[in-house]
Amino acid sequence: MLGLLCFFVFSCKEQETATQNENVVSEASASFRAPAYPLITHDPYLSIWSMGDELNSSPTKHWTERDHALLGVLQLDDQFYQFLGSESKTYDAILPASDEETYSVSYSESEPDEAWINPDYDASAWKTGEAPFSENESMAKTIWNTADLYYRRTFDLETTDLESLFLKLNHDDNVKVWLNGIQIADINGWQNSYKYLPVSQEAMQALKTEGNVLAIHIRNTAGGQFLDAGLVTEAKSKSNEVIKKAKQLDVAFRANQTEYTFDADGTQVNVAFTSPLLIEDLEIYSRPISYISVKVAGQEARKAKVYLGTSSAIAINQPVQEVEVSEYKNGALSILKAGSVAQPVLEKKGDDLRIDWGYLYVGAPATNLTQFVTPAAQGLDAFVSGAINDTDEKATGKNLMLNTVADLGEIDEEGTEQVFMIGYDQLEAVNYFGTALKPWWSKDGATMNEELTEAYTSYADVIEKVKTFDQKLYEDALASGGEKYADLCVAAYRQAIAAHILVEAPNGDILFLSKENNSNGSINTVDVTYPSAPLFLVYNPDLLKGMLNGIFYYSESGKWQKPFPAHDIGTYPIALGQTYGEDMPVEEAGNMLILTAAIAQVEGSAAYAKAHWETLTTWADYLMQSGFDPANQLSTDDFAGHLARNANLSVKAIMAIASYGKLAAMLGDSATAEKYTKAAKEMAGKWQTIAGDGDHYTLAFESEGTWSQKYNLVWDDILGLNVFAEDVHKTEIAYYLTKQEAYGLPLDSRKTYTKSDWILWTATLADDEADFKALIDPVWDFANTTPDRVPLSDWHETTDAHKVGFKARSVVGGYFIKMLKDEEVTK
Repeated sequence: MLGLLCFFVFSCKEQETATQNENVVSEASASFRAPAYPLITHDPYLSIWSMGDELNSSPTKHWTERDHALLGVLQLDDQFYQFLGSESKTYDAILPASDEETYSVSYSESEPDEAWINPDYDASAWKTGEAPFSENESMAKTIWNTADLYYRRTFDLETTDLESLFLKLNHDDNVKVWLNGIQIADINGWQNSYKYLPVSQEAMQALKTEGNVLAIHIRNTAGGQFLDAGLVTEAKSKSNEVIKKAKQLDVAFRANQTEYTFDADGTQVNVAFTSPLLIEDLEIYSRPISYISVKVAGQEARKAKVYLGTSSAIAINQPVQEVEVSEYKNGALSILKAGSVAQPVLEKKGDDLRIDWGYLYVGAPATNLTQFVTPAAQGLDAFVSGAINDTDEKATGKNLMLNTVADLGEIDEEGTEQVFMIGYDQLEAVNYFGTALKPWWSKDGATMNEELTEAYTSYADVIEKVKTFDQKLYEDALASGGEKYADLCVAAYRQAIAAHILVEAPNGDILFLSKENNSNGSINTVDVTYPSAPLFLVYNPDLLKGMLNGIFYYSESGKWQKPFPAHDIGTYPIALGQTYGEDMPVEEAGNMLILTAAIAQVEGSAAYAKAHWETLTTWADYLMQSGFDPANQLSTDDFAGHLARNANLSVKAIMAIASYGKLAAMLGDSATAEKYTKAAKEMAGKWQTIAGDGDHYTLAFESEGTWSQKYNLVWDDILGLNVFAEDVHKTEIAYYLTKQEAYGLPLDSRKTYTKSDWILWTATLADDEADFKALIDPVWDFANTTPDRVPLSDWHETTDAHKVGFKARSVVGGYFIKMLKDEEVTK
């Protein structure tokens, strides 16, 4: 089956009243600058961001930081103004690397004499092998497992008249590169993708039409081994000479919308990106379509056209993949369709990957619309010059741009709006224990053409629902934690949701499966579900059930037979069983029990727990035996390493045992409820004794002089467990306030880095509003000032606001913990 990416355009001046973006309180505060702004966010594959302050100053990118370019240009009479994106760098191969073309080189694994880098060196005694070179048989054309490799590639050129030249290089580990004897690179370390390094003028001048040599010495220092290289030249657009940047005046950031305002020499341009992730309404939420609206208004009547370019990179994993483009009619719509030629459906798994099956569609009503396909660097050239050629019914190529030009006619003060819809249909989204699952919206047979029609006809209604939802979310967050807390919730909302895919299991269960973005790519990670859960408990607990169902099935089917839950069920999007290398027994058992109790709490019913009671009992009994004083093991903060007698992990086990007792009480089993509740309270009392260290509690039991955030305590109030003495959290909050750095409270006494989701949980322990704000304000400062312009990182350095690792993860859904507490405690 094929995945599907759709792009649909329509112009509707008559709907402008419904689509104007008023200045409402739903937007983040004017002073808040997001690390990156979400534009199109639906799932881990369809995730496009603006990673800077100005929408038109850099290419739009996938969360992995690969270019997923959207280009927007407004033509007013004979002047052009860019408002969206900037052109991605694209390259033409002069000397193809192995990802584009098979090639052979001369190589040696022993050190040659010094002249080996020169073109006239005699390498006839060397071995011959095909690139790439690696110790990994699945990656290599030639196996390389020695410490050193010496590589010589001889080549001819049709011309040496080149405007630019770049070394295309993928290496592991240290590498030195020469071109005709002139050194052009000297790099220590490794990289897992191709980089493009400028070649010096000296080396370019040494090129000749025959007998050039690219020479490389690479040394393996540890771990993996890899080498591949080529030479490319940059393909440049000429249109930059005549296109001006529109002046960005403002950006308004809301839960489901990001809106920009520009000035084009007196004409106002409003550009709004709406991904309607209305998770209380799964019909709208699961529809894989976002809107871009462009409204143009000016006091001076001018003829206007809007150009939108969409890169074929959105439908492929690597730039060298070949794309096929076709054109067809769908009723009144004219559509361009592009997708990879190979269509490797559900064949890849991993973290730093983009989808390479499915189809990109650019469509619109045929009236006043022109569509055409070009190489990426030539789309704007054709628009600006007016030299637009009709597109053949079928075309094949690499690095293509799908171009749409809408003629708005003459604009005036009232303004004219152009609305675009971008979507992605993964006809097969997940391999779930051997069954390919469709996305939720298509599980009953709906087609993308039907969804496009519904999205088009319901546009005004959807936008109105988005505005209502966004305003209520902001007002509720504002009331719960203040302006900076509300800003953080707005920043977290789309990111947390879009790190999941919604599907239906073969048995009819809802599955809301996370991808552990920028970590290890796991699917349905339990200790990613745990921190992200508050958002879904507030807005739709069925989605939290969808996060737990896969883990319950894994155990209850007999595929996982240990007395505690798995860490994950695979590597996204292949869910065939745990792929993480080590179990987290206390962590995952505690998470599953606590979250099941949280579902019961918000629903006022333990029916969901009852359906899984035998499994929950197994996990609770495991924690009764092994949870209180944890052995040397990992917790969710696995980057910090193993830790025995982890006091915060012990809190989680105690909370989980008490949660099981709560569930038993809700099911009418008073004897079981008393047994587990009593055990939890006794453990809590003992915990205070062996974790106590004067004015705080330790990182690990009986480890004087250490400390850690005890964020797991937050459930004692939320779930009404009341197993810890009230002064425990008061003591901890008072101590934390003495340990803060400029950008937040460190995770524990070992390092100065932190996890922002846990700070929000820890701050929620505070009884005093001022203490809560004192703990979360530095997190706001981090998000507002971090120099790392990527989707919000949850792991950052508290001393300088740099991210340590992680981006675009779902765990920021944990920011909603204060709202959850306020809702549940006041019931």
